[in-house]
Parts: sequence; structure tokens; C-alpha cells
Amino acid sequence: MSEVDAVVVGAGPNGLAAAVTLARAGLSVRVYEKNSTIGGGARTKELTLPGFLHDVCSAVHPMALASGFFRRFGLQHRIELVLPEVSYGHPLDGGRAGIAYHDLARTVSALGRDGAAFHSLMAPLVERADQVARLAGSSLLMAPRQPITAALFGLRVLEQGLPTWNARFQGDVAPAMLTGIAAHAIRPMPSPVTAAAALSLGSYAHGRGWPVPVGGSQAIVDAMAADLVAHGGQIETDAGIRSLDQLPSSTAVLFDTTPRALADIAGRRLPTVYTRALRKFRYGNGVAKVDFALSGPVPWTNAELHKAGTVHVGGTRAEIAASEADVAAGRHTSNPYVLVAQPSSFDPSRAPEGKHVLWAYTHVPKDSSIDQTEAIITQIERFAPGFRDLILGSASMTARDMENYNPNYIGGDIAAGAATLAQLVSRPVISFDPWRTPASGIYLCSSSTPPGPGVHGLAGWYAAKSALKHSFGIRTTPSLAP
Repeated sequence: MSEVDAVVVGAGPNGLAAAVTLARAGLSVRVYEKNSTIGGGARTKELTLPGFLHDVCSAVHPMALASGFFRRFGLQHRIELVLPEVSYGHPLDGGRAGIAYHDLARTVSALGRDGAAFHSLMAPLVERADQVARLAGSSLLMAPRQPITAALFGLRVLEQGLPTWNARFQGDVAPAMLTGIAAHAIRPMPSPVTAAAALSLGSYAHGRGWPVPVGGSQAIVDAMAADLVAHGGQIETDAGIRSLDQLPSSTAVLFDTTPRALADIAGRRLPTVYTRALRKFRYGNGVAKVDFALSGPVPWTNAELHKAGTVHVGGTRAEIAASEADVAAGRHTSNPYVLVAQPSSFDPSRAPEGKHVLWAYTHVPKDSSIDQTEAIITQIERFAPGFRDLILGSASMTARDMENYNPNYIGGDIAAGAATLAQLVSRPVISFDPWRTPASGIYLCSSSTPPGPGVHGLAGWYAAKSALKHSFGIRTTPSLAP
């Protein structure tokens, strides 16, 4: 008999989502985590100075209210999520800024002559934000449940994914706003992949909001871990796994790892052809991150940016596209795109009274070992003069440091696999059930499987449902409600 029913390797959001789902089905589950704390891409620590709590990887969570897993899990009833009045902001020179209010009508009004064009682009998707979330949160090989939503989304992806992407707009504010979201994909633009990122995340910004978890991203994984333990699950930390021989006997093993790590750990159990495919899976460029402890709020030239949980810094559409092209060509850009989060503006517990934390990352070539602190400070200073004078301390992670922190971030790739169109279809192989490997009882549940990167738990949830069906003969999805 097996020592446990199921084993999960890796306690990131996807691994924990898988473990929670299996435990809710009445199975005995044990999770193994390499680090001393759980969380993967959702940890919160004092990185700079005492009393300043920084999110190590993810900070703001566009999928926290949109993910099918989190909706079923009732995340909003388990932790406190603050919805900023402004989902994201985009500063431009001269004190101008694009402001994406949670309220689409208010956003449109502020865009002036391009307001109607932005409304016609986004409104049909915002009205169907939950359907867009289901579409974007599924394998591309699955037939869409809402074909009208899929058609509306697809036509807009084609428009914003082609070199004619500016045709709809007259000014530069609305295009810059869309490009700032599109750059989350860490790909050259315009492309269908970056357009899909912009339109899906944009629809959540107005349809659901981009929440900030009180207490930091750690609150999300702690809630999942608490539910797992409450249903009999176990978590072992400081437990790096290099071989299947280290694991207890079980009916199913689910890997919240990269395909490369799966091949290394379970290669002898996997068919050679499949292992070869895992090793061919490509990883993208990386990120370099800097956390700041500040003596006061960021002095944005445009005051509305203080209301934004997320700020995309990088200038115009053309400037951001040029900087992303530099990174894609293996160069460190002189005018970087910087993704900034301001959690302490909405969660005062993150810093001592009157002080703030600021989270920032920029895109760099894979395996970069170059510190980006000065480049990030300089770019923020462009739109917030005096920012440098507020810095009490900082903590920097290069792309190589990111991989050392989390082995799933190969070369600093936080997406755990290049988000190319081919690899969104083949992630990591072409299959209607890509979470299930050819070996009996072995599953992959990381961001290297559909629907890809982000803190949403969906990859783990899908993998667990596959394991329930194929390894345990359970076809009914268990309730995840609190």
C-alpha cells in the first residue's frame, strides 16, 4: 500500500492549489518544498530594513478575483484584498498619465479624444470579464465555452497584435496604457501574445480590479496551506527533491517544477520521446528586481498615480516596444520598461508609520548578472523627481539571483517558459491534457503548463483534476469553498 495517496513537489501557488484540491477529495497529501518557507512566487519578507515587508516576487494580483480556482476557493473570504481605485497608471513626460480606473467609464472620460476608441476596444471584454478569464485561463486546444467572447477577444488580439496597432487611436496616452500591460508578457511587440496579455489583464483591471493582499502575497499561500492542513495534508520544507527515490510511495506525484526539473527527477520513469520534448522546452528572458524602503510616498508628477496599485514606467508605446526589442535581442536597454507596485499605499502594515515599500522590476536578457538598481531609479526619477532622496534602503536581485531563489525561474524567466504562441499551444507538449505525463501517476502542475504564468492556481487545479480522474477514478470535482 502507498504511504500517502498523492505527493506534490513544490509549494508554490500551483503546487498548493493541486494539493488543496486533492485533499478536498479526501486523499492523503504530502507537499515537499525546497526552501525553508512555502510560497514560490508569492512570498513576503523583510528584504531591506526591519519593519518593511516586501513581496519577493508577485505583489499585485490581477487574477486573484478572476481565477476560476480562486473564485471556487473563496479567496476573497479568506484574506483581505484591497482594490485600488486605480488598477494601473502609466506616466508620460510633462506630467501627463494614463489612468486606468477600476471604473471603465471614468477611464474613458479621462482619455479625451481617444476615450471612445478605448471604450469600443475594451467595453465588450470588460462586460464579459469572467468569460475572458475562463478563456485566457484554459488551454488553447480547448474549444471555448463562449464562442462570442472568444471571437470578440480574438479580433481585438489581431488588431493590437499587428504593426497596424496604432490605427484606432489619435493620441499617445491610450496606446501607452495598453503597451504597459502588454509588456507583462516579456516578448517583442506587437504580437498576438502581447496583445492577448494586454486585453485579458486590461479586462480584469476594469471588470474585477487588481487587488493587493493585506499582509503581502504570503497571505495567499498561507490561506491555501491552512486549508490543506485542515483537510489532513502535510507540508515539509527544506526538502529539495532530486530523485523519485526520495519520495514516499504514492499513487500520484504532481510536480510544480519546470519541464527540465521534471525530466531530471523522473526521467527514468518517463518515455524517452517525452523526456526529449521536456528538454526542448524553451525559456524566455529574465527580470531583475529591486525593492525599496522609502521615507515617504513616491513623488509622482501626476498626483493620480498615488491611487494606483501598479504603475507601468517606460514612456510611450514606441519607447516600450523599443526597450522590449532590445531585451529580445540580448541587450540591456538604456530606457527600460519598469513595472512598479505600491502596496503600502493600500496596506499600511507593510511599512513603519509614514514610510513605504516599493516593488520594481525590469526586463533583462536571460542569465543577466547586471544589477539594475541605478537603471530603475533613473527611470522612476524621470516621472517622479526626488524619488532618489526618499530611499532608505534597497535590495536587488539580478536575473541569476532570481533563478537561485527559485529554480523554476530559469535564467530569471518568471514565466517558467517563453510565452511564445507555439509554447502557449505546446506547453510543454501538444496535448488535450498537458498536465498528465505518459508515465502512470506522474503529472506536471507548474506555470510551464496551461494557462501559463501568474498567481492563479489554475495549472495546479487542472493537474489535480486530471490526477483525480486518471489515478484515482474520481470524476467529481470536490468543493473548495471555505
